[in-house]
Amino acid sequence: MAPLTAEDHLLIKVLRTEKGWTVDRMISEFPLRQWKRRALYNLVKKIDSTGSVERLPGSGRPRSARTDSNVQLVSDFICSQEGQESTGDRERDGAFTFVSCEDCQE
Repeated sequence: MAPLTAEDHLLIKVLRTEKGWTVDRMISEFPLRQWKRRALYNLVKKIDSTGSVERLPGSGRPRSARTDSNVQLVSDFICSQEGQESTGDRERDGAFTFVSCEDCQE
């Protein structure tokens, strides 16, 4: 069984807010949808507390750590290491790739 679709979310929201249906009634009225009881309970709880089926802004894992400030920090770090002696076996074994300052400039 696939997770609840966007269409399911909207249907459940309407049934809950406008008709006041319970989870058990939704499951019995729509048996072909094969909704999981726990998924419905969680969604109804969210609807009751926030009035929405949308994800809260800022919740969940950030999509990327590649911000302008992080890119600049890494670029500055690479340029500050240029010309220094290597200190580890990994660098001698070629595990790290050298990037020159010219490669960092945009």
